[in-house]
Amino acid sequence: MAMFGEGLDAAVQKAFTRPAPKSAGARMRYLVKQLGGTKAVAQMLRVSQRTVERYVKDQIKKPRPDLAARLEREVKARWQPQIRAKARAKAASTGGIVIDTRARLGYTAPIGTTDQDRIRHLTVALPPQYAARLFDAQEAGATDQELKEIAADALKEVYFQDNGRRAGSLEEVRFTDIEHLEFDL
Repeated sequence: MAMFGEGLDAAVQKAFTRPAPKSAGARMRYLVKQLGGTKAVAQMLRVSQRTVERYVKDQIKKPRPDLAARLEREVKARWQPQIRAKARAKAASTGGIVIDTRARLGYTAPIGTTDQDRIRHLTVALPPQYAARLFDAQEAGATDQELKEIAADALKEVYFQDNGRRAGSLEEVRFTDIEHLEFDL
């Protein structure tokens, strides 16, 4: 499950100024307009070109569940690209990003410290440089594990070390057993 990638996408989608098309016909028409024809949409969705044409003309109104999921995912991935870019740029330059998580967090530290992993529920505002790192890595095609490591680094600096004011000898933060993860801009 791509928890981090989907969480970042959901955070950016909250910035949309208009709702994405809801009906299957409206979604198909949007994709046909974006991709420049029914053939390209049919190949992308793995259906026949005639099926796409029927959806465009509202001859078919209810897609099967797997097609409905692909259709929704593809429309949301293309919906309001300029708004999406502005939201990412604002988070990466001035706004930062908020991470809300319930997970097992622990750290590697010198001998004699209490570094026991435990379930914590954190809501932490991360500075813009971490938002930029997360979004840049996501656009570069980073795996969920890589995004998780960036988030762990951010939590290490902001939560555990309080931006350098404490726990300066921490080496690594362990971020495992994630029960809940949500991002907000």
